[in-house]
Amino acid sequence: MQKARYYEKNMDDLVIFAGACQSYYEAILAAGANFASSPKRVLIHAFDPVFIAEKIAYTSIYDPIPLKEVIADTITGLDGIGGLETPGKHRRGIPKSSY
Repeated sequence: MQKARYYEKNMDDLVIFAGACQSYYEAILAAGANFASSPKRVLIHAFDPVFIAEKIAYTSIYDPIPLKEVIADTITGLDGIGGLETPGKHRRGIPKSSY
């Protein structure tokens, strides 16, 4: 993670989700992650990072990720996932091609 941040320091350009069950949440965020597990050192569900990544991918670049809302939609909730305010990554383009 620290090597990734060495090459891309901007947390909005490179979004990192790190950690696993009972991870050292504070150290992971300090090392440069946008999202991490596990603030309460609990076992997280394997789908929790997927739900966060999906929300990042489908939220407009002009909108910040609603942290409490997206984390509340995970299986383990705020005990299992935490993070920092991060904008979405979805870009829309027009016109749509007819092919």
